[in-house]
Amino acid sequence: MKYETAKLPNGVRVVAAPLAGRKSAALGIWVHAGGRDESEKLNGVAHFLEHLVFKGTSRRTAKEIKEAIEGVGGSLNAFTSEEYTCFLSKTSERHLDQAFDVLSDMTLNALLEPKDIEKERAVIMEEIKMTQDLPSELVEEVFSELIWPGHALGRPLAGTLQSVGALKREGIQNFKSEFYNSHFITVAASGAVSLERLLALADRAFSKTGRAPKKRLDSFKSGRSGRRLKVLSKKTEQTHLVLGVHAQAKEHPDQYALDLLSVILGGNMSSRLFNEVREEKGLAYDIGSTVRRYHDTGAFMVSAGVDNRKPEEALRTILSELKKITREPPPKDELRRAKEFYTGQMELGLESAMSHMLWVGESMVCLGRCKTPGEVLERVAKITSGDIRRVARGIFKSDRCYLAAVGPRVDKMQKNFSKLLSDLP
Repeated sequence: MKYETAKLPNGVRVVAAPLAGRKSAALGIWVHAGGRDESEKLNGVAHFLEHLVFKGTSRRTAKEIKEAIEGVGGSLNAFTSEEYTCFLSKTSERHLDQAFDVLSDMTLNALLEPKDIEKERAVIMEEIKMTQDLPSELVEEVFSELIWPGHALGRPLAGTLQSVGALKREGIQNFKSEFYNSHFITVAASGAVSLERLLALADRAFSKTGRAPKKRLDSFKSGRSGRRLKVLSKKTEQTHLVLGVHAQAKEHPDQYALDLLSVILGGNMSSRLFNEVREEKGLAYDIGSTVRRYHDTGAFMVSAGVDNRKPEEALRTILSELKKITREPPPKDELRRAKEFYTGQMELGLESAMSHMLWVGESMVCLGRCKTPGEVLERVAKITSGDIRRVARGIFKSDRCYLAAVGPRVDKMQKNFSKLLSDLP
């Protein structure tokens, strides 16, 4: 797969991922700013702004924005992450020009009317309250605060009721002025697209957009860490646990070894944690592992919703599986299956134009280049069982382990939790 890239004179980056035989075009306008670019006072502003751009521009009302895409059979959406915000659409190829005009209009010309700010503030506050009522999501926020204390990565993306309640139009407008400019914009598209067409559209929309100085990244220093355990007593039907450790950042040489370690431990129904915690001991319905990566830091996480009577047993079982893989490298057949699962999932995901747009867009925003599936396949093929064990031994240590727990009796379990955490090497 060959991706085509270019840059406008003012710094806007453009990437096209043409897919043969497609009639649709997935388009994304990416802004290189997210939750980690916020001050504590402005926590939630990136997400708030993402909502507000749908409320109307100098050229379109909110109704006209939606109808311009949905009225031609397309879809329109957006999302905010810690390191970027993306506005996206999928339409028939013949409506790509219109979709581009709508997305670029939203990105550049949002009005941010006071009445819309107040309406959306109420909506976002309800979204925050919803997370508070979903323990499986709440425990991840607790974990983030624990592992990245005192840093933007540790704060909730949507903000808090207090921070969102205090946001003013001036602060939102200042954030938009700082980041919604040519230096921080990438255009990505996939499907029935060409670089030539995208460049023409981007030039028309963004050529007059101003540049801004490069932002300074507030790198996370692991020395900021203090507490290893945080519990939140709450009346729930299950106790929710997130056990995790600091791990490699983006583009680390061991990134794919870590991904395969996650597949082996908790990436699917064949994984060790699924078999041991759910199938053998019946301690949880849902259990799995994930990897988070940012420019300068990362985390390996195991998440589980367990019987309220058995969180200690579940934690003991999870830690036992982590210890096992630090002592013995996985058998060759298990590693082979993990590689096949990982690469197969990647290939299946990239069959859709939207998934391909997200792949090239995120790659360009986060790495400054387009990573190809072939590059991933080549690097994954070289990983050995010894690499898996070496990476596991490097991160699974008792003094680097963090635990967040949400449930009805977790405050009474803190001592036992602490003892179990100290049982790693």
